[in-house]
Amino acid sequence: MTELNNEARIKTALIGYGFSSQTFHVPFLLCNDNFEITAISSSKPELVKEKLPAVTVYASAEALITEADVDLVIITTPNEYHFPLAKLALENGKHIVIEKPFVTNSQDGQTLIDLAKKYDRVASVFQNRRWDGDFLTVKKLIDEERLGDVRVFESHFSRFRPTPKQRWRESDAVGAGILFDLGPHLIDQTLQLFGMPQAVTAQCRQMREGCESVDFFHLVLHYEQHLAILEATPYSSAPNARFSVQGTKAQYVVQGLDPQEDRLKAGISPKFDSWSQEDEENFGHLYIDDQVKTVATERGKYQCYFSRIAKAITDNAEIPVTLDDALNNIKIIELAMESSDSGKTVTVS
Repeated sequence: MTELNNEARIKTALIGYGFSSQTFHVPFLLCNDNFEITAISSSKPELVKEKLPAVTVYASAEALITEADVDLVIITTPNEYHFPLAKLALENGKHIVIEKPFVTNSQDGQTLIDLAKKYDRVASVFQNRRWDGDFLTVKKLIDEERLGDVRVFESHFSRFRPTPKQRWRESDAVGAGILFDLGPHLIDQTLQLFGMPQAVTAQCRQMREGCESVDFFHLVLHYEQHLAILEATPYSSAPNARFSVQGTKAQYVVQGLDPQEDRLKAGISPKFDSWSQEDEENFGHLYIDDQVKTVATERGKYQCYFSRIAKAITDNAEIPVTLDDALNNIKIIELAMESSDSGKTVTVS
């Protein structure tokens, strides 16, 4: 591990300065005294300097990785570049955080796992939605056995976007499409709750006219005693049916989406814990026989990811999202595509 004294800050570099970097990383790095942003690679240096004048800007990701004196590299590029840049960073002795999905195939994922072990580097995937307030509420209800034994778990991340946009996420590039964009969130949360399933049945389709990549998925993960149904569609104009968890004692239902992303986009600083508190009108409900109880949503905590990454680097603490966990995520995506292409349920080996 990198040797840092107690007063040292983790010198941090960002690969890319687009939406993800500005929205999901920079605000938390600036609010956490463990980090110091020292380098960014971007094709728009004037934009970086406007917000972060003391940062050194590199024209290319490769130059930053090989030349900058940094401890941690955060990779926020399009998905197809995650693997080569993460590989280069590990080979140059850097700790890494990679945006989801960390790779586009499981073979590359295993290569990064092996390299991180070889070079003794912290390597993690930014699965921030493990700290969504609604997901934390679902986890708490299950852990406290308030739902009984889960029988049907549904998780949706749907929006109304009937017309494709001209952007890499919706192109025909490797790793583009909604299965690689939103799928990792829903799959990761499900695996955190229930572990790996026994089998996968999936429909992964291109529904919109002119669409170049998967824009709809419906996944069924088969477990011994229950089913997990994960779906994302661009045709949902009603409120997003975020979670529905049916158990032998009760059912929990909540709509909408965790507010943290919208508040970050609005420029609200995550400096204070109260920044992510869900509005009361958006709380979910617990249905028990003929009774309906409002359940206060747990407070979302994206900032916890960064605090735990800092401890992993400086104190050799547990990595918040391991590459092994992320690799299981990629394997489910591969099985979903196999199931969709074959029209068959695929067993998880």
